[in-house]
Amino acid sequence: MAPKAQPASTPTKRDLLSILDVAEELPSLLRRAAELRALRNKGKLPHPLEGRALAMIFEKPSTRTRSSFELAMVELGGHAVYLSTKDMQLGRGETIADTARVLSRYYHGICYRAFRWQDETELAKWSSIPVINALDDREHPCQIVADLQTLWERWGGKFEGRQLAYIGDGNNVLRSLMYGAAIVGLDFVAAIPQGYRPDTETLAKARELAAKKGSKVEIVDTPKAAARGSDALYTDVWVSMGDEAEAAQRKEAFHGFQINDLLLGHAKDGAFALHDLPAHRGEEISDSVMDGEHQAIWDQAENRLHAQKAILELLLRTRPGPARRAR
Repeated sequence: MAPKAQPASTPTKRDLLSILDVAEELPSLLRRAAELRALRNKGKLPHPLEGRALAMIFEKPSTRTRSSFELAMVELGGHAVYLSTKDMQLGRGETIADTARVLSRYYHGICYRAFRWQDETELAKWSSIPVINALDDREHPCQIVADLQTLWERWGGKFEGRQLAYIGDGNNVLRSLMYGAAIVGLDFVAAIPQGYRPDTETLAKARELAAKKGSKVEIVDTPKAAARGSDALYTDVWVSMGDEAEAAQRKEAFHGFQINDLLLGHAKDGAFALHDLPAHRGEEISDSVMDGEHQAIWDQAENRLHAQKAILELLLRTRPGPARRAR
């Protein structure tokens, strides 16, 4: 009988499945992302990933995540291959474990945009090369690196004494954002309707991280309470991919949880809005804010490219090549 397959075990392999996986490096990632933005603007891009290849497995549609990862690899001297699950054997019944072991022989890293956190962790378990979470139902860590980079740049490289307010659904973005804010010592307050708030374990972990930095994490009942004293307001769609069957119920529950000019008026002078996009204009955010002066949404979207570069450098630059085993 052939021996049972065992999960990959590579001492130098490192995954980014949660923003917690880069907690120690997060400040340096933000600085590096800002440096890479400046270098690109000067036309002086480095090529640290020359000869490296990234597999991109996408179960969900994407604009910013796909574009930023593909372009990031190209501009760093590497190569990216987009793999839709509709075109892969994974979509016809091949196991995640078998897919991981094959791709580990070809590529230097995998980014995976998945419906389920369990599938994300299963891929990482069987892969002998780094796996990067490009979004799943639990977290969206790469988005939050770009978000924090945007705030870091706007606030002169400092988070101390600043407060970020989140208005909306307690979803995957909220979880990663709450952790990320706590890691860098940014005060965080969220207005989320009852029934859509993060679980107690997630909240406890965020507060534990915040306590180490002397910051706070709070959940409040109203957008006005969250906006009061905040330097930036962040929102996301009310109906995420996979929640379409609950659309009517969610729109009713989140009525009034919109970032608009009136809500910005309750924040600090100079406060601005953030949105991870795509936006449902007229629902979670108004046109006047999206198109106005008091927002950093388009910088935030651009920073996906630079944040992705910093992440790819960290995980792929010094990693071994595709796995090779004795025959």
